[in-house]
Amino acid sequence: MRRVVVTGMGAITPVGQTPSDLFDGLVSGRSGIGAVPASRFPGANSLVAGTIAFDPSAYWPPHQSAQFDRATQFALVASAQAIADASLVLSEEESWRAGVYWGTGLGGAASIEDSYRNLFATESGRVRPSAVVLGMNNAAAAHVSLAHGIRGPLVNISTACSSSAASIGEGFRAIRAGYADVVIAGGSEALITYGNLCAWDAMRALAHADSSDASRSCKPFAADRTGLVLGEGAAALILESAERAEARGARIYGEIAGYGNAADAVHISRPDADGQVRAMRLALADAELDPSAIGYVNAHGTATQVGDVVETEALKRAFGDHARSLCVSSTKALHGHLMGATGAVEMLVGLMALNAGVVPPTAHLDKPDPACDLDFVPNEARRVPLDAVMSNSFGFGGMNAVLVARNYRKH
Repeated sequence: MRRVVVTGMGAITPVGQTPSDLFDGLVSGRSGIGAVPASRFPGANSLVAGTIAFDPSAYWPPHQSAQFDRATQFALVASAQAIADASLVLSEEESWRAGVYWGTGLGGAASIEDSYRNLFATESGRVRPSAVVLGMNNAAAAHVSLAHGIRGPLVNISTACSSSAASIGEGFRAIRAGYADVVIAGGSEALITYGNLCAWDAMRALAHADSSDASRSCKPFAADRTGLVLGEGAAALILESAERAEARGARIYGEIAGYGNAADAVHISRPDADGQVRAMRLALADAELDPSAIGYVNAHGTATQVGDVVETEALKRAFGDHARSLCVSSTKALHGHLMGATGAVEMLVGLMALNAGVVPPTAHLDKPDPACDLDFVPNEARRVPLDAVMSNSFGFGGMNAVLVARNYRKH
């Protein structure tokens, strides 16, 4: 089987709109979370979210950007960054061996909500003729393929919070097995809409706004955590066969070494440690790595009461005695939970940590929960020599996807 490496990265998030800006922001503790603007969502003033100050006119004329949902716009920006970063140029024949593996939870959430608002709350009672293609779940994947002439496998994955981690994992498998030579893998999400905020709030899953500083509202693994904070954005990785990357002299950020995917089959929304443990063990076995080889885990760490305790237990079981030596952090404290895009963002962060030898912190962890008793790298980034990292993504429906990356060495 072929080895698979990462040669390009792109990201647009609440913390930064390039990979370097994102990582620098996480390392310095810069939060992209704040109070939801009343101008956008009247009546939702008590809510917080990770939003992006994004101007589509910087990328497309108005008539063109209007044909893309916000999630698709993010996907196009992140994938273009990644392609440029990889200096990736494909001939027509090479494009037949290139693929797009993309993840999203809700797809065109803003377009769907706008359509229903126009249908039920306006006098016209009409929706746009393009409503279907704007809102469909595979729109972002399709537009990435269209924009770059990618003619190989085109796969859209929607497995809630693990969507983009699974897209990277399945793209990795496609190259390793010989079905593709190059894959644009990642995910995008733009679900900060009034309806979605109200739905998540009704579920009592959202964090309360911190009374002193809204930017500190997401507190993974802390005793005073109150829930998750929704975010928006996208991340993309260029995956290539190691042989192809070496032949063209590409810069290699690291090797995707392992992927584990396992279902809980326990509950539609409550996480279960057994499924998470199996996913982590599968990823380690796939990478042929001992647990002690992992130096850093970017945790799922959503800051929910149940989820953080369950993940702590799962890490202990998956890593055994080495769990106490691991550096673990949740960067969601600063960028929020990007749902379908979050796995790609966090794998990108893991790769940047691998290259920099710096672990980003779990921000706002001033009061650790005694039940969350691992080294969650509180508040301050840490310089640590790393050879391999793991990224955990656990979604509603018991859908667990885990990725392992390591430094690339020619054998």
